[in-house]
Amino acid sequence: MVSERSLEVLRVIVQDYVASREPVGSKSIAERHSFGVSAATIRNDMALLEEEELITAPHTSSGRVPTDKGYRLFVDHLSDLRPLSPAQRHAIETFLGSSVDVDDVLARTVRLLSQLTRQVALVQYPSLSQARVRHIEVVALTPRRLMTVMITDGGHVEQRVVDVPAELDDALISDLRLRFNEAVGGLGLTEAAAALTGVSDRFPADRAPIVDVVAATLHEQVSANRQEKLLIAGAANLVRTEDDFHGSILPVLEAVEEQVVLLRLFSEMEADQRGVTVSIGRENESFGLGETSILASGYSGIGSSIARLGVLGPTRMDYSSNISAVRAVARYLSRTLGESGSAN
Repeated sequence: MVSERSLEVLRVIVQDYVASREPVGSKSIAERHSFGVSAATIRNDMALLEEEELITAPHTSSGRVPTDKGYRLFVDHLSDLRPLSPAQRHAIETFLGSSVDVDDVLARTVRLLSQLTRQVALVQYPSLSQARVRHIEVVALTPRRLMTVMITDGGHVEQRVVDVPAELDDALISDLRLRFNEAVGGLGLTEAAAALTGVSDRFPADRAPIVDVVAATLHEQVSANRQEKLLIAGAANLVRTEDDFHGSILPVLEAVEEQVVLLRLFSEMEADQRGVTVSIGRENESFGLGETSILASGYSGIGSSIARLGVLGPTRMDYSSNISAVRAVARYLSRTLGESGSAN
């Protein structure tokens, strides 16, 4: 068992090490913090923490640094979350409130979270498995090029530019728009994908080459919306904190780029009583991310679907501020998407 004072010693070791990146000694703790006991007593507390494998000596220095187990105990007993400043809250409201659609709000969210935390920020697209096609738009750009736009009932917009094998005319464009909306309007994405295969039968045979190209493009758009994906910002922050990784940061950068590992990790994380999940160091080893910490929170997507956002960085991070930022941004994002959904 770790005493209350030892827990407090661990807390200041974590906070001082995160702030300075220098091992923390008993003398500096006694001088900088009001424990009311001698440096020798602090040393005894630190010896107990070391026996419990909560802190360790990185080299022959008298200072100590937290272990993964120490960070875990610190986070589990973290009660004094550092609130966002009024300026930060205003920035979140202003930045997210001026978004034009779901894609824009998610892109803004991931950039904002990266700036607030100075970590890699991750935002999972809300699951669109329950989404429905609200409208299909077909727009001629040139006689042999058009744009297809698919809009879901939650306001998500997916568009493609496609070249067709014959020249277009206004009557055909109008007919394409009408027939495809008749075929898939109001359908869920899975049903829409199946319905697109039969649309060519509604057109004269000489129009089939064009219709088939448009149908295939719309099928790609529907399928893209059914896949899980992440938006990522701030990967350069990993390079800024490269000294916090004992080995190469290349495996971490590869995991960030590939997304599959992070999506799987997100799916296995469960929120604590604060509404934020924190996975630290060795807890991420099976994902090849054993030197990182991941903080994540759920947010309400379109149609009450749940997705996640969070940050990834070295284990030496400001957990208090980052948990507050992740939680606050998740709440604002849920509210923004809720308002967007009700407006639609």
